[in-house]
Amino acid sequence: MAAVVVTPPEPFLSLDEAKAHLRVDHDDDDVLIGALIAAACGALDGPQGWLGRAVGEQTISETADWFADCMRLSLPPVTAITSIEYVDGDGATQTLDGAVYVLGTDGRVRLAPDQSWPSVRAQREAVTITYTAGYATVPAPIKAAALLLLGDLYANRETGIAGDLKPSPTIEMLISPYRTWA
Repeated sequence: MAAVVVTPPEPFLSLDEAKAHLRVDHDDDDVLIGALIAAACGALDGPQGWLGRAVGEQTISETADWFADCMRLSLPPVTAITSIEYVDGDGATQTLDGAVYVLGTDGRVRLAPDQSWPSVRAQREAVTITYTAGYATVPAPIKAAALLLLGDLYANRETGIAGDLKPSPTIEMLISPYRTWA
C-alpha cells in the first residue's frame, strides 16, 4: 500500500524555537528560517521523510487491491481510522461500517470478532483506508534532530559537495529509534 498525504502536517518546530536554537535575535531572516523549518521538518516527516513515519499530525490515505486478514498501515503512529471505503462487485463505492474492523496499537487494521470483510470488485486500488497519524507531542529526539538539521541548513546555505546529503552521526543516533523501514 502506498501512502498519500491528504492533509499535510504543520511544521513541528516553531519560529521561536528555531531562532533560539540558531541564536538569532533579529527578524531579518524570519522568512528564510521559516523556509528552512519547513525543509528540516519535511526531510524527517511523511512518506518521503528519513523516518518513514508521520511526525506531525496529518491525514493519510492508502489503497489496496483487496482486504487482507491484517492490513499494516505504513505511516505510524496511527491514531484513528477516518474511513475505509471499497468498491463493491457492482462498481459502487461503499463505506465500511466501523464495527467491522479494529485498529491495533501496532497500526494494523484487523477484523473485529465475528466479522468478515465484504467482497470487493476485482480491480486495482479497490480499498481505500484514510487515517490520521502523527504525534500529538513530537518526541524530543526528533525535535532535536530537526533543530540540528535546521542549524546545518542555516549555516551552510550553499551546498558545497553535490550529493553529500547524509545526516550527521548525531542526527542518525537521535532518529534511529523512530525510523521505520519499508
